[in-house]
Amino acid sequence: MTPEPVVRTVGEGVARVTWSVELATEEFRVAVGRVSAVVEEALRVHARVEAWVSPDDAVGQRLATWAGMHREGVMRGVPDPGGAARDLVVYARVVADAPVGEPAGFRALLNSFLPRKRAISQLLLRDPSGRVLMCRLTYKRDWDLPGGVVEVGESPQLAVGREVEEELGLVVAPGRLLLTDWLPSWGGWDDALCLVFDGGVVEESVLETVVREEREIAGVQFCAPDEVRRHAADFTARRVEAALAALADGPGYTESGR
Repeated sequence: MTPEPVVRTVGEGVARVTWSVELATEEFRVAVGRVSAVVEEALRVHARVEAWVSPDDAVGQRLATWAGMHREGVMRGVPDPGGAARDLVVYARVVADAPVGEPAGFRALLNSFLPRKRAISQLLLRDPSGRVLMCRLTYKRDWDLPGGVVEVGESPQLAVGREVEEELGLVVAPGRLLLTDWLPSWGGWDDALCLVFDGGVVEESVLETVVREEREIAGVQFCAPDEVRRHAADFTARRVEAALAALADGPGYTESGR
């Protein structure tokens, strides 16, 4: 008979559940029921019950999830008994979690492991001659449109207004969405969606009112399209050109500006 999952206390109020590889060969609902029962029992005397699962163990990850444990992230470089470093996916359930059988509990469980995508909001501001406001950044050589990362739970349209005010001291009401640009994984970054909103036309004299966030913004200036090409990365220049085209053609979708 397959051994029962094992629970041991690993800290004050914290227990860790493990199971044998044989458990994964059982009928899946039976295996989930056995792990779930052990987790629920452990929560009677612990505030938190966790499981550490190998990223390569797809069945183990499914078992932990459907036993009601939320995926919390990956611990990198954890030493194993032989001294080698390995990554482990951390799953946990705490006393305060809503029961999985309730809608809120089930949604929270799904939310813990479904993919999440980073969103970036940028603003297309032009002067009367059609030049685009570009920022020279302190943390990279390439110039970019003003804007930044959308916070969790924040509207992308509100986010770009917040970022422009924080980084440039400009209060601008973002207009319509011009462009959705998908950015593939690159240089250590996960993929992301970049949303470019219409910032309208402002006088060049607006530069005199800019108050730079000096940790991030080294300078700002209006650039003609050929200047954007000289100062920005290729994919950024393509995004700016696509956003300008959308002013007349309507909202567009690109991938890395194409």
